[in-house]
Amino acid sequence: MNDELETTALEQSSEITAEQTPEVAAETMVEQVAEPESEAEQAIVQQTFKTKDEVVARVQEIAQSDEVGDKTELNLLKQLFYKFHNAEVEEAFRAFVEAGGEEDKFMPEIDPAEPLFREAMQTIRERRAAIQEAQEKQKQDNLQRKLEILERIQQLASTPEEANQNFDEFKALQNEWKEIKSVPAERATELWKNYQLYVEQFYDLLKLGHELRDYDFKKNLEIKTRLIEQAEALADNPDVLQAFNQLQALHQEWKETGPVAKEIREEIWAKFKEASTVINKKHQAHFEAIKAREEENLAKKTALCEQLEEIKTDELKTFADWDAITQKIKELQAEWKTIGFAPQKMNTAIFERFRQGCDAFFEKKTTFFHDLKEELNANLAKKKELVEKAESLMDSTEWRSTGDVLINLQKRWKEIGTVPRKYSEDLWKRFTAACDHFFEARQAATADVRNEEKANKEQKLGIIAQLKELAETEGENVIAQVKELQQKWSEVGHVPFRDKEALYKEYRAICDKIYDAYGVSQAKRRLNNFRQNLQQRVESAGGSLAGERERMQRAYERMVAEIKTYENNIGFLSSSSKKGNTLVEAMNKKVEKLRDELNLLAQKIKAVDEQMEEGQN
Repeated sequence: MNDELETTALEQSSEITAEQTPEVAAETMVEQVAEPESEAEQAIVQQTFKTKDEVVARVQEIAQSDEVGDKTELNLLKQLFYKFHNAEVEEAFRAFVEAGGEEDKFMPEIDPAEPLFREAMQTIRERRAAIQEAQEKQKQDNLQRKLEILERIQQLASTPEEANQNFDEFKALQNEWKEIKSVPAERATELWKNYQLYVEQFYDLLKLGHELRDYDFKKNLEIKTRLIEQAEALADNPDVLQAFNQLQALHQEWKETGPVAKEIREEIWAKFKEASTVINKKHQAHFEAIKAREEENLAKKTALCEQLEEIKTDELKTFADWDAITQKIKELQAEWKTIGFAPQKMNTAIFERFRQGCDAFFEKKTTFFHDLKEELNANLAKKKELVEKAESLMDSTEWRSTGDVLINLQKRWKEIGTVPRKYSEDLWKRFTAACDHFFEARQAATADVRNEEKANKEQKLGIIAQLKELAETEGENVIAQVKELQQKWSEVGHVPFRDKEALYKEYRAICDKIYDAYGVSQAKRRLNNFRQNLQQRVESAGGSLAGERERMQRAYERMVAEIKTYENNIGFLSSSSKKGNTLVEAMNKKVEKLRDELNLLAQKIKAVDEQMEEGQN
């Protein structure tokens, strides 16, 4: 088997793309091994640097030295710097708001450490860029020199004579090839395959008995046998990553070692490949286990994101509600920190999803508390106004009107929401002190009035008792006695307010009962008296029956209009309060009385019509 076959087998066993040389493949594999360790590196950096000043000092140290700077460390240093920086800004913002400042007017102070950090990072970036540019130039130079070597080896392998005569030059070219390191990745595989091809062609053109060729084969066999033994020994190394990296070094040395005798090439390669396969399988299993853990971590982090996204903020209305959910999110964040990396292609995306969920919540929380602050301040202004109004009325002696105003202020106080806690107790004490001062003064000033009202209540109860006795009595003078008691009732002063309605209701009911019992007979007597005295009244007034009828007709029409007016007013009145109920009840009684008068007047008009008809006959 030729060396080209060896190279292909190596590439397949290491799972490397066809475009990569074994050199490039080894570098790629080292990066793949290093990536899962980045979490540990993060932990080291985070544990080492506890303050922003320490981070700046480390960046300046790298900038002032000849270090290139590890990319992972630089990224983590940048994250840590702005983590500390943002924490300071947030703390300054909270202090500003707590001191009474308006959120939209907050301006963070300039961080004196930030220019130093940026300057040091720029120095490191420029150095890395310069080094990368120099490395790229060196790769181009290496490429050019290797192309020249390939061209010369190809010339030496053109004839057996050239091969035999220039063996020493060929060995020198091989040594120089080994000393030349990196070339552009896109040309590495092509160069290596051509090199292997021309080297084999050179050896195949040497004479079979050439001592130098046999010596070279023997020396190469010794080297490859040692590489096989070292590769087999790696199977006992418990550190899979270390064993794999060492295997890459063995493969690199194998590539740089020339061919062995053609008849044993395949056997030698098979042994080395077999030893390599053992390490590669362990390496693959190691990364499959890492991949499985990363997938498990991704599932856990996805579940945390879903829990975060299921939180509904529309239903959070109080401080306690928001604090409870804030605590829950902090618990999710703490759990997130205990979970390792997700797969590399998803790690950033899942972190962004979780971070955006947290940011969205805390932005809504900020908005809620901003709006709540405005609402509390608005409530504060309203309650201050009520306090000032109550304090301006506390010495008033307008007991009834001022009392009504203060009671209304107390109702409005209950309707207004909460105010900032630091003002709440003081405002409440001022408000209640003003109200209590007035009502205590009113109570002291109206003590005599209350005694008088109690005496009036006893008098009215006595009148009701007498009316009840009259309701059970029959006689001509019952109505006269009722009217006399009604006159007394109207002369009695105020009674306690809470008893007023019940007393009047009882009084009105017994009066109505008596008048209902005597009302019909009285109306008949009044109509008979009217008929008997009609002609006499007309003659004494110097009028006529027709004139009397016209006068009563006009009175009838006025009464009908008055009843209609009362009924319309009753329709507009609200009966939602005790005062409204009392007024409606009084107006209804007035209408009822007017209807009785209207009915009597109609009968009187009819009596006049009858009298006029008798006169005509």
